[in-house]
Amino acid sequence: MTSTSVARPDEVRRYNRTTLLRVLHVDGPLTRAALATELGLNRSTIKALVDGLAEAGVVQERVPRPGRGAGRPSLLVLPQPQAAVVLAVDVQVEHVAIALVGLGGQILGRNSWNLHGRTREPDEVITHILESTAVLASDLGVRPTAAGISVPGVVRRSDGLVREAPNLRWSDVALGDRLGAVLRIPVLVGNDAELGALAEHLRGAARGAADAVYVSADVGVGGGVVAQGSSLRGAAGYVGEIGHMVIRPGGRGCYCGSQGCWETEVGEAALCRALDLPEDSSRGALVVELRKLAEDPAAALRRLGEFAEWLTLGLVNVVNLLGPELVVLGDLFTALPDSVVDWVGKQVRQRSLVSRAVGGVRVQPSALGVDVKLLGAAEAAFESVLDTV
Repeated sequence: MTSTSVARPDEVRRYNRTTLLRVLHVDGPLTRAALATELGLNRSTIKALVDGLAEAGVVQERVPRPGRGAGRPSLLVLPQPQAAVVLAVDVQVEHVAIALVGLGGQILGRNSWNLHGRTREPDEVITHILESTAVLASDLGVRPTAAGISVPGVVRRSDGLVREAPNLRWSDVALGDRLGAVLRIPVLVGNDAELGALAEHLRGAARGAADAVYVSADVGVGGGVVAQGSSLRGAAGYVGEIGHMVIRPGGRGCYCGSQGCWETEVGEAALCRALDLPEDSSRGALVVELRKLAEDPAAALRRLGEFAEWLTLGLVNVVNLLGPELVVLGDLFTALPDSVVDWVGKQVRQRSLVSRAVGGVRVQPSALGVDVKLLGAAEAAFESVLDTV
């Protein structure tokens, strides 16, 4: 649309309808008055939009729970979860989780399974996703209209080609095309940390932050960036491989072919070494050890001192490069003792030139726990759904 063109009334209505739905989807139930204020529209326009959505079964109006205020309470407008349902899939190195997520972000049902040996091969994973989705959709009596898939690797956003997911031993897997051909719905595949950043921005610790970085540690380390309120995606969707910053020249070899990558010092294996555990220890054993350590803050700092220093060094580089107001730590980093996270945050604020310039960058754990990437995958799917509901 050019600067001199005039939007048609039906275009304006559709835009306002989609915007209202997006607000309800992310923020939850609101009154008509609150919607009018949020969207900057008059009450008659809000009434027409809400009435139309209610008639279509997309929203419902309900009297809120009795309060102490006098007078008649305003009706709340609630999104109806089953009015729009998407499939969310989180493929990790050791397991896969799927969920059907309704309008408003409600998880309607879920399933998960472990990966080992042949079950980690692309054909096996794709087959299991399709079979599990069919069973879940049948049990719930719903059909997803789009899908979002989270993968720990380098993903081409345009068609969902997993160019490389080394910890899964995947290379050039046409995940988006293959799932889309069978499901017959739009399928968006994204890097797991990018989708984690999206979830935290919309529903977690980064809500309200225009510029944030999500840093997650699993077997590897990845990052997702929110810049000026939008996901930073890079050329063809390739962005966020911050785990492969070289921070220790001549250090440990990394599967990417370099030496001294950040994830060799702060990934899962590095955390096991810091805790004097075998590098192949189970995730559960690692988390139990961290929880025990959290009971003694001083001991946690002593024992994880070198690990915390490497974590700080990488975060200082990230903050200096990207200038976020907030760094959200996800996955294994959420299990770190509070004393360690607090120390790292203080060091980043002191040692980062950018942090000092902006008055201090906050560093805090994820607010969404194990569902962060499932929710991120769901939100990526909803991007193409809300204007068609």
